[in-house]
Amino acid sequence: MTNRVTARATTARRRPAARPAPPVLVLVLAGLLAAAGCSGGSPAEQPAAGPVTAVPAAVSPTATPSPTPTATPSPTPVPASPTTASPPGTAASGTTLPLTSEVTSRLDAAIGRVLTEASVPGVIVNLSTPQGDYLKAFGVSERVPGTAMVTGLNMRIGSETKTFTVTGVLRLVDQGKVGLDDPIDKYVTGVPNGGQITLRQLANMRSGLFSYTRDEDFVHDFQANPQRSFTPDQLLAYAFRHPVGFAPGAEFEYSNTNTVLLGLVIEKVDGRPLGEFLQKEVFEPADLGRTVFPTDNAFPQPHARGYTEQTADGTIQDATDWNPSWGWAAGAAISDQADMKKWAKALATGSLLKPQTQAQRLEPQPSTVPGTWYGLGVFDNHGWIGHNGSLPGYQAVVVYLPSAQASLVVLLNTDVEYRGSAPSTLFAKAITEVVSPANVYDLPAAPTDPDELEASPSGAPSGSPSTKVSSSVTPPGPSA
Repeated sequence: MTNRVTARATTARRRPAARPAPPVLVLVLAGLLAAAGCSGGSPAEQPAAGPVTAVPAAVSPTATPSPTPTATPSPTPVPASPTTASPPGTAASGTTLPLTSEVTSRLDAAIGRVLTEASVPGVIVNLSTPQGDYLKAFGVSERVPGTAMVTGLNMRIGSETKTFTVTGVLRLVDQGKVGLDDPIDKYVTGVPNGGQITLRQLANMRSGLFSYTRDEDFVHDFQANPQRSFTPDQLLAYAFRHPVGFAPGAEFEYSNTNTVLLGLVIEKVDGRPLGEFLQKEVFEPADLGRTVFPTDNAFPQPHARGYTEQTADGTIQDATDWNPSWGWAAGAAISDQADMKKWAKALATGSLLKPQTQAQRLEPQPSTVPGTWYGLGVFDNHGWIGHNGSLPGYQAVVVYLPSAQASLVVLLNTDVEYRGSAPSTLFAKAITEVVSPANVYDLPAAPTDPDELEASPSGAPSGSPSTKVSSSVTPPGPSA
């Protein structure tokens, strides 16, 4: 298969440059880019065709999840941490409501409503504030036989992986091993505009490089065999057959190609495989004991089963055991809500980085999503700092509100959109409307214009099977 992919990539370079862009595989920002480049959908009542699943469906496509909560919120207070100054672009006046019984009831109702309306199998929600925690699971972790969703399950987290990869690069910056303004061709050869594109521009999605997940041959190859293992070089071959979209630094466009290149930089400079580097330099320092970077379709137990429409025929399938190698540095990671609660704060406050490096990370750069800026592998959405993620069968939102010292983690086992919106965005919006009305997380619904697919969550035009392969989420305009 390696030879076949390589041959196709080589042949493709002889084709005319102006190829129609295929629907995007959702490796874009699931919530942020869900409206901007991660997911797409139709305005119809039923969810638009979604991501691809690699395993025979273990569930009926028409199965309806239960909206009943299966876990109760934890009232245990958590100690307040020192006040963290809001970075540029963050609303400094944001607060969250105390988790009283009345607020908890409103959260239950809001989450249950989204679960039912969007036909989401199950979701885990963890809202943590200095006053206490709300931790609940709703719906089912497996549609057949209808196993209840519970907290603590492992989930694929898609583009949240980008935050790990970029953090790894920034740790190398702190160690003096790389410079953010180094050109990528100092470490990886053969990159279009490689002498002008910097590591900084790769991290803040301003390189102009085409995202391989939008390439029609990649989408075909992935959907034809979701169990297939892709190498980083194969992924880049799909991308580099396309012309660059703009001069480095001129615009913002979410591209999974950028983060794959940063993963290769880490391996070139450090000498260890990316997964081993992330384990030692990111996961362990951040105390993420349940977070892993798989090299195949291995999925630690216990985990929820994930459902997607990102299939060749647009039908819902079980994508639990699909191989996430195609997401690699941009979207392959697995974690749980406890680790992501820790990571939300560590990412936003820069606990693994020098203050000056974190300041550069949070330097606001405009995106194409209203109310959202994108920094170095992180975004600020109406004051909530973090990232979202989307991969066939799974979505995540992991964000932190510095002004309220509050973290929000949403993990769900589907990426099927509802009326053009990523379900993870719908949950995060419904939750923040209740607890932080001055800071409501929101990403616009994806456009249905095929020319705007990269900024759509699913990347699928209305009425068409989705050919998006998603591994992460980013603001519309940039989109993973």
